[in-house]
Amino acid sequence: MPLAEDHVREALKEVIDPELFVNIVDLGLIYDVSFSDAADDKQDVTVEMTMTSPACPAGPQLMSQSKDAVDKLDGVAEVEIKLVMQPPWTPERMTEDARDQLGIF
Repeated sequence: MPLAEDHVREALKEVIDPELFVNIVDLGLIYDVSFSDAADDKQDVTVEMTMTSPACPAGPQLMSQSKDAVDKLDGVAEVEIKLVMQPPWTPERMTEDARDQLGIF
């Protein structure tokens, strides 16, 4: 079964922001997931993500954990995590679950 974006996003829900204690998908930090063919019926995965602020001290940790989470999926050859800052992250990108966890109504 080929990889799908929802599989990758589900795997990325394992990555929890160490300051906010909410997963990076519900925080709205994942902007794009794309695939390209690789050898042996596997796919390369590219994830574009951002941080809540450009100076986020947890940035390297979140990127490393994101790569590890996607790399565990069956059918993945290589994983590239790209840090993007455009468009800037805003709280409006959060899911209702994240808003509930953080007490934002």
